[in-house]
Amino acid sequence: MKPVSSPFGQPLDRVDGPLKVTGRAQYAAEFEASGLLYGSVVNSSIARGRIVSIDTRAAEAVPGVALVLTHQNRPPIASYDEPYEDDDAADGSPFRPLFDDRILYSGQPIALVVADNLELARHAGSLVRVEYEREPHRTDLLSELESMHKAPADLPPPRGDVDSALARSPVRVDVQYTTPVEHHNPMEPHASTVHYQPDGSLEIHDKTQGVQNCMRYLEDVFGMKGRIRVLSPYVGGAFGSGLRPQYQLPLAVMAALKLKRSVRVTLKRQQMFTFGYRPRTVQRLSLGADANGRLQAITHQAIGQTSRFEDFTEHEVEWSGMLYQCPNVKLDYQLVPLDVYTPLDMRAPGATIGVFALECAMDELAYAAGVDPLALRLTNYAERNGNEDKPYSSKELRQCYEQGAERFGWSRRSMEPRSMRDGHQLIGWGLATGVWEAMQMPASAKACLGPDGRLVVSSATADIGTGTYTVMTQIAAAAMGLPMDRVEFRLGDSSLSQAPLEGGSFTVSSVGSAVQQACEALRQKFLDAAQQSPVSPFTGAKLEEVEFMDGRMRLRANPEHDVALEQIVAVSGALEAEVSVEPGEKRNEYATATHSAVFVEVRVDEALGTVRVSRVVSAVAAGRVVNPKTAGNQIAGGVVWGIGQALHEETMIDHKLGRYMNHNLSEYHVPVNADIGEIDAFFVEENDEIVNALGSKGVGEIGIVGVGAAVANAIFHATGKRVRDLPITMDKLL
Repeated sequence: MKPVSSPFGQPLDRVDGPLKVTGRAQYAAEFEASGLLYGSVVNSSIARGRIVSIDTRAAEAVPGVALVLTHQNRPPIASYDEPYEDDDAADGSPFRPLFDDRILYSGQPIALVVADNLELARHAGSLVRVEYEREPHRTDLLSELESMHKAPADLPPPRGDVDSALARSPVRVDVQYTTPVEHHNPMEPHASTVHYQPDGSLEIHDKTQGVQNCMRYLEDVFGMKGRIRVLSPYVGGAFGSGLRPQYQLPLAVMAALKLKRSVRVTLKRQQMFTFGYRPRTVQRLSLGADANGRLQAITHQAIGQTSRFEDFTEHEVEWSGMLYQCPNVKLDYQLVPLDVYTPLDMRAPGATIGVFALECAMDELAYAAGVDPLALRLTNYAERNGNEDKPYSSKELRQCYEQGAERFGWSRRSMEPRSMRDGHQLIGWGLATGVWEAMQMPASAKACLGPDGRLVVSSATADIGTGTYTVMTQIAAAAMGLPMDRVEFRLGDSSLSQAPLEGGSFTVSSVGSAVQQACEALRQKFLDAAQQSPVSPFTGAKLEEVEFMDGRMRLRANPEHDVALEQIVAVSGALEAEVSVEPGEKRNEYATATHSAVFVEVRVDEALGTVRVSRVVSAVAAGRVVNPKTAGNQIAGGVVWGIGQALHEETMIDHKLGRYMNHNLSEYHVPVNADIGEIDAFFVEENDEIVNALGSKGVGEIGIVGVGAAVANAIFHATGKRVRDLPITMDKLL
């Protein structure tokens, strides 16, 4: 029999693809229950103050309305901050839905109408009358900079003498960049379906990136330890919006407990703008270099907005201390509290906007020094992470530059802005570097092989569209020597083995490592079971002397001595192994990161100022890639979002009202097919035996990092105009 090749590293189709395209994959708002009720959220219309009164009589009088829930009649919930602190909570006092009469931001949930159907609930919600006591609000970051305070960020200490080095540098750049608020806007809005059980326990289907995070949050808030199970088998996109429990979840639980009925609460698209987002920022950079462009000093200060009740902090400025070799670096990060909701991690949080500013400043430095932007980056290439003073476990960024430049044709680029054109279109070529930390979190997984010869592997992680089902199946199949169709991976259930939040590009490195080691432990159990017979050919054999292939176990030295795994199970019964994995100590001696080089071509209409991104080449070094197809899709999706960051996305707020105005997908602009040209995303070979047992670094975040800067730099090359305020729209170019 011809051996089946290992699925690890193969560009395989998604195992969950058929379920999704045929509509059989069920999402949070698609699970039914007997007597299910529907909830609609009523949101505040002011940004700051208190509720004087809520008149719910008209809503309650509507036939079919079961309940109007407010802070005055909600069931008991925890009184202190700690129970509301989830796994992704920022420093401060977490928001507590329907806790009291205080209004902290515009759009805050203040009531939940529960009725026989959703349309009825929404209609009744429109009948709720609220009287407020308004207080002056502040929602404009730029007008409140004087109230900024230091962010609770663990920044590296300054190194060298930055001020002196800047003063001595013959080439200097001092620039400021601003980025807007962005909202996640996944295809699936947030929803929670709470199934009330006869014993008073709850089974909940929620749109989340962490079922166990939601379970622990609800257990603490409602005092229901061990009586809640959260499920989320499929997620229609999240991008970070599901890292924290969103308010529809506790509201649905409140209603279910109050009524002792099953309740579903779904958010409208407009309500998707009433919680976390990428924060608005102001960034100031000063770069000093010698006449050849070699960096002498870097200062990078970021000022971001946050809520008045939490200090949202992300890794925004650290990249400027690690991406390039520089002896003098000073980093600073400040926050401005406003009457808004707390920002939330959004794809490559911190890096998306921090690296944008750094890479635009590097482009400006290249022109100030008269050096090619790629040559400048190679001149300042860092072999060590300057923040930690550690070597990298692996770093193939040079190959990203070299191979990306070759595929893009960078050598044909002329340095002078406005020097390349095609008729009335100005052609611009821009470059930027991408970086993201390669993290690993503690995780557990269980592997079980039963009498039917099928391997079931499980962990309470999530698949938000990234391909988790598929890559975990590949890892398990490769580890046990089984074909893919004999392996099933289960996730999205809080009762499964412990798993971290699905985010940060650490799912494969964390859960994947646990899956691999669970299968290794299961192999040992099969060997132990096979050695039970005194005449077994495996007696005395060690695990490294045995191989698993095509559903069989055999001795490497004597391949004719083999046995089907089903035969072992038929005698011993189903075998299973569960393991917990933590990052290895060897990692502590090294810095770990993914890197990329992004090359962009833009075409700018000289008369109209319209911008089209016609070509993108993204070269990524991410260690060992489990599935180049799903990983490549991740990079392509990140590139599209990076184009959106540069040219389209901006949530606009009316500061007089303290309220977002373009809270829909007709006025909140995102790229569509017509906006996207050719995307050439590929992986540079990178071997890393230190980062984790798989050698995988993760790709979910790195695809977007650097793209916005590369687009902005290409626009400068095309037009000669430097736009430092995102998004780059026509009015800023004309």
